[in-house]
Formats: sequence, C-alpha cells, structure tokens
Amino acid sequence: MSRLNRVTDKGAGLVRRWLGVLRDDLWTARVDPLPPSTWLRWLPHGIVCLAALGVLLGDTAQLDENGGLGGMTAFVIALAEAGAMVLALWRPIPAWWLSTGAMLLGQFAVRALMAAGEDEFTWPWTAAGMIAHLFVLLLLSLRVRPRVSLETLALTALATYLVEGVVGAPNFQPTGRLAVILFTVVVMFGMALRSRRVARTALARQTSLTAEERARRTLLEERSRIARELHDVVAHHMSVISIQAQVAPHLVQDPTDELKENLAGIRQNAVEALTELRRVLDVLRSEHPAPGERADAPQPTLDRLESLVENTRAAGLTVTTEITGERRPLPSGVELSAYRIVQEALSNVLRHAPGATAQVTLAYDPRGLRVAVVNTGPEREAPPSSGAGHGLLGMRERAVMLGGRLTVGPWAGRGYKVDAYLPVSAPPATDPLPQDGTA
Repeated sequence: MSRLNRVTDKGAGLVRRWLGVLRDDLWTARVDPLPPSTWLRWLPHGIVCLAALGVLLGDTAQLDENGGLGGMTAFVIALAEAGAMVLALWRPIPAWWLSTGAMLLGQFAVRALMAAGEDEFTWPWTAAGMIAHLFVLLLLSLRVRPRVSLETLALTALATYLVEGVVGAPNFQPTGRLAVILFTVVVMFGMALRSRRVARTALARQTSLTAEERARRTLLEERSRIARELHDVVAHHMSVISIQAQVAPHLVQDPTDELKENLAGIRQNAVEALTELRRVLDVLRSEHPAPGERADAPQPTLDRLESLVENTRAAGLTVTTEITGERRPLPSGVELSAYRIVQEALSNVLRHAPGATAQVTLAYDPRGLRVAVVNTGPEREAPPSSGAGHGLLGMRERAVMLGGRLTVGPWAGRGYKVDAYLPVSAPPATDPLPQDGTA
C-alpha cells in the first residue's frame, strides 16, 4: 500500500510539473514581433493581412450559408480567426489561444444546428478556419522554442480529437485528420526555418567573436614585441649607464664632491628610469591590469613633481616652481598628463636652451588645471639634437585627449613657453575654456 502511495504521489508530482511547464510556456502575452523581411521589408506582414481579409470574407460566408449561423454570429467567429492571424505577427501565443477559442466556439455553434437536422457540413474545422490556424501555427513556430511549438501542436490535436472523436456530431464531413496532418507539417517547417535562423545568428556571432579574438591576439603580440624591444635595447643601455655611473668615481683619483654628486644623480635617474620601464613592460605584457590597479599605474602623478624638479636641477638647470589656487587631488588622467607635460618641457629646455632658467607654474581653478613652463633664452648654442619633434606632439595629444588645449611658442625674446589647460571635466558648449595665446 505504501508503494502504491509513493507511485501515486510521484505521478501527481510529474503531472503538476508538466502543468507548470505548460503554464509558463503558454500562459503569457509577451510581445514577440515578426522581424521584417531582409529584401522586401514588410512583405510578410502584407501577405498575412491579405490572407486574414480572405479568411474573414470566406469564413463568414461559409458559416452563414452552409453552417446556418446568423450573419452577425458568423462574422464574429470569422473576425476572431482573421484577427488571430494579424495578432500572431506580434503576439503569437495569445493569437494561438484566440484561434483555438474561435474554432471551438464555431464548432459547437454549428453542432447545435447539425443536431437540429441541418445539411452536412465540414466539421470540426472549416476551410477558412483551418487556413487561419495554419498561419497562426507557422508564425508561432518561427519565433518560439521548439518545445512551445510542439505543445501548441499537441493541444490543437487533442482539442480536435476530443471535439470530433469524443463529442462528435451528426451528419458532418470530418476534417480533423487532414487538419492535424497539415498542422504538423506547418509546425515542422516553421521549426526548421527557426533552427536555421538561430544557427545562422550563432554562426555570425561566433564569426564576430573570432574576429575580435584575432584582433586582440594581434594586439597582444604587437605589445609583446614592443616589450621585448624595450627590454632588449633600452633596459640594457640604462643598466650600463647605471653601472658606469657607479664605477666611474673609483676610476678617478681623488674625485671631487661635485663629480660624485653628479655621477650619483646620473645613477639614481637611470635606476628610476629602469623601475618605470619595468612597470611599463609589465603592463604591455599583461592582457588585463592587476585588480585595483589604475590604467595609468606605471606612470607618476603630481605628487612626484618635486622629485622631477630636483632631478632637473641636479642636471644643471635652474628651476623654480609656483603653485596657485587650492591644491587638490585631480583625476588620475589629468595628473598624469600634467606631470608628463612638465617633464617633457623641462627636458626640452635641457636639450635646446643650455644655461637657461625655467619656471614651472601650476594654477588650480574649479574647472581644471593650468600648466605653464617658461624658460629664458639660452646662454650658449645648443648641441645638435636627434629628436624628431614627437615631444611637442605628445604633449598636445595629451591635452586634447582630456578636452583641453596646448599653446607653445616664443616668450620674452629668445625664451620659450609651454602653456596647457587641462579641464577636470568637459565644460558646457556655452562656457568655453580659457584661451591664452594662439592654439
């Protein structure tokens, strides 16, 4: 007895689960519009609407003249079947319910007249009603999962069997078997078309992902190649400079304190350059930054400005600094760009203006930061430089990238001025950035 109870409970659980699946699949009114055709955009919609008009006229005439229903009753049932076709273009599940309900309503209305002795009639499906339901099942199977399509087909076949085979009616031409066969063919055809479309979409998505992966791999390979070149060439030379600067005092008898200080400064700069280079190489070799690491983590910010100025002074350039406004932390991109602009400007003074003096000015305002580096004229002719002018281009690109601007040009006779404004955020179009000089 306990085993029978367990089997009964298990069967009841399966039935409840199956009914829950049916409820989730079919008790919905979600919108699922039919996508327009690729070549003739609204052709499928036009075909369905014309067919719905034909179903409305044909089913009204058949139910009125051959079925014996009144004109208004026949029109309402035909309108429901035609409306289900149009509704299936946007909401296929509710359209199936409407078409099935219209079929059942028409069947029992005509059956009552058959029992009263009316002439033989096609039953349970009229020709127009069968066409309408074919359209609804096709439009449904094109857009829903195969399981839902098979559920609607099974329920349609079950309703047809119950009405024709179980309930029955006197004096009729059976159409149930033909209708179920046609419904099955249409649902299988729609499922095949949907599977083909899904496969094509998946293939296109996979092709896109493959192209993106190929581009990403190419980028990583290029970054790795750049990292190897930097490591093999630049890092090697910087290491040699550091070692030579460390050994040089021991090769001179009684070196002066000034020589020792300069050589120590050279070695310190080489070591710091190697440290930054290694951090840059780590970023180039890694596909993603480490957790919690900023995108510009290998680069310094304005917190290291004093160190930069001290290194420049140690190289023989007289530099003064001036900070105006309320100093505050700025976005990392702004601080990085400001630091690099000052660094490049001071390097240019060292290379192109021997004996000059420089002044670095940082002016904070509520909207951003102004960076100015000015230098006096050189006291002697600068040695030939192998630079290609990429420093000025890099400074300008940094400023423009942040929505700011950069001004460079002569200043106070033979001097030179680099003036940049870096906004914290893009200002409104009606509120232009401060403009000093010619951009």
